[in-house]
Amino acid sequence: MNKFDINNLVRKNVAQMKPYSCARDEFKISDRQMVFLDANENAFAGSVGRYPDPQQTALKIELSKLKDISVDKILLGNGSDEVIDLIFRAFCEPGKDNIITLPPTYGMYGVLASLNDVNNREVYLDNDFQPNVASILRSVNENTKIIFLCSPNNPTGNSFSPESIREILEKFNGLVVLDEAYIDFSESKSWMDEIDNYPNLLIIQTFSKARGMAGLRLGSLFAQRSIISILNKIKPPYNVNILSQQQGIAGLLKIRQFDTHLELIKEARELLSRQLGEIKFVKKVYPSDANFILVKVDHAGMRYRQLLDEGIVVRDRSSQPLCDNCIRITVGTEQENQKLINVLKKL
Repeated sequence: MNKFDINNLVRKNVAQMKPYSCARDEFKISDRQMVFLDANENAFAGSVGRYPDPQQTALKIELSKLKDISVDKILLGNGSDEVIDLIFRAFCEPGKDNIITLPPTYGMYGVLASLNDVNNREVYLDNDFQPNVASILRSVNENTKIIFLCSPNNPTGNSFSPESIREILEKFNGLVVLDEAYIDFSESKSWMDEIDNYPNLLIIQTFSKARGMAGLRLGSLFAQRSIISILNKIKPPYNVNILSQQQGIAGLLKIRQFDTHLELIKEARELLSRQLGEIKFVKKVYPSDANFILVKVDHAGMRYRQLLDEGIVVRDRSSQPLCDNCIRITVGTEQENQKLINVLKKL
């Protein structure tokens, strides 16, 4: 990789802009009892009548302890989708730049590329659902700004080889966004420790999966300070509401509950994988490092509708490349998983 300089990637208008300065940005939190007359709030409405901390400082402090990373290397968003959108807005020139995604993969990369008028160059995974690094690098041109890697991958459930990820990081002189939404379920190690070694590495994680807080809409990005600083310039001032910040902190502190739920899901995943393999019309159960299992069946559309008639909702992923007649099944509770197996045995 040539000498990486983030200033060569950021959009010129973003580099030149000054961020909006909201009332809560100007006031720095202190322990003093303050009278807030700065933000045109309704003073009679209680705590939710006040604007939230635009930098989510308290939540970031707890997250920094957990992840062993400094606060100024963290960005929080209204779900991971907002974080991804901010990356597009900061670094991709509409109608000019392109990104590379690796189908089958998380669909919002392509949706947000279209929304931001950025060309999405698709390079399919190989038959083992691993990145074809040579094809990826051949697809790069002077306008390629970002390569998206989802590991463990959705919908396939597998982790990418460390060698593939490292080669892309070292040979691509642009941003590599590594989406680790499902990393807690995997035996593979997170790449968090590599952020200081790779200035082009951005890691996305989420509160929605292993932490069980999907309803809060909390996504996190970890990267070098220079990247976080750029994204902070363009993010909406109050993008994470006060209730999500409070519940996010409370959730991070429930370490024992997190560990218990994680083990339960992993154990249930292994049991469910074995049981699915015994169903007569199941052709293949793919190994999973996530909280879901990809299953190849005889006729995915028909099996999806049959399960729906029995009150069970799964996802038919047949429209995805390399996923012909595949359904994706989330690991549920013991009772939910058993109901699924009972219904499948009857079909």
